[in-house]
Amino acid sequence: MATQHDIALTRALAGLPGPLPSSGVLHIAIPHTGRFTIVGNHLAQHAELSLTAIGVGVHIQSLPAGSLVGIKALASRFTEGETRIAAALRELEAHGYLRRTRVRLANGRMVTRTVFCNQPGAVGRAGTVVVPPVPKGAEVSEAAVPEAPPAAPEEAPAPPPEREATSVPEESQAPVPAESRPPVRVPPPTAPKPPRRPLPQPHELTPELRQTAAAILADLRRHAKELVLSEADVEELIPGVAAWLEREANPDAIRHALTTDLPQPPKYPAKIVRHRLTVLLPPPLPGTEELAPARRTLVIPLQNCDGCDRAFRSREPGQCRGCRSEPMEAAA
Repeated sequence: MATQHDIALTRALAGLPGPLPSSGVLHIAIPHTGRFTIVGNHLAQHAELSLTAIGVGVHIQSLPAGSLVGIKALASRFTEGETRIAAALRELEAHGYLRRTRVRLANGRMVTRTVFCNQPGAVGRAGTVVVPPVPKGAEVSEAAVPEAPPAAPEEAPAPPPEREATSVPEESQAPVPAESRPPVRVPPPTAPKPPRRPLPQPHELTPELRQTAAAILADLRRHAKELVLSEADVEELIPGVAAWLEREANPDAIRHALTTDLPQPPKYPAKIVRHRLTVLLPPPLPGTEELAPARRTLVIPLQNCDGCDRAFRSREPGQCRGCRSEPMEAAA
């Protein structure tokens, strides 16, 4: 049975497009036909959330509306203790995935409603959060997060932890405002993208530069099989490589910059080469004058002559040349 599984896995890997990476994870993506949840990479690959918080967030997102997602409910479902689950829920709340509000049901009960948002940046752009109504007959989730210290003195403290929603007299409880957060401004998909940086251009595209640049571009597929460029791509990218050569970049250095750490599989090889030629362009080499040390001008200080009090240049105080020569003339 294990051999059959190995054969099936080998066949599945053989069907993957492009060359397989030498290390790292390999993905065999089989489309789901039922019981699946779409999770954004902003949550699955969040740079600040812990792995426990990411797992709890994905689990809550997969549950139907009305499911209990409080600390005790999650602790009874998973092996993590209440302390770790509470910390994970606090992380999700701090990053906007989890929200709590105090609402009054039709029968007058005050309950805590737990709301999970799969895209925090897309909610509340106008400063408000849209909370869906509780389905008829569905249970209201218990409070998911214990009280956390306020971030600043002017912010309202978070509501205290709740147990199961219980009936409370109307006079004894008042709605607690949810924690106010400034809206996250996310540019719409139709927003204009910043202009693409132009491809570097040489001062003079000589026939020698053109020939060498074309040879380097056509030879890239020998060093990286993914970088197969068409003749039109090579013709378009020649000025970028010529600009590198004009700045005295070695052809081996250019190949290394264009073929190292490529994404797997590269979808648009010509765009990758163009991007790297643009953003990795080295500065021109400095000339000998820039590298030479600055010349220091020797300045001999002025001294006052001890004999005639005239100024003369000398490293040490004493007499000027005229006063030094007078005793010699008198002796003669």
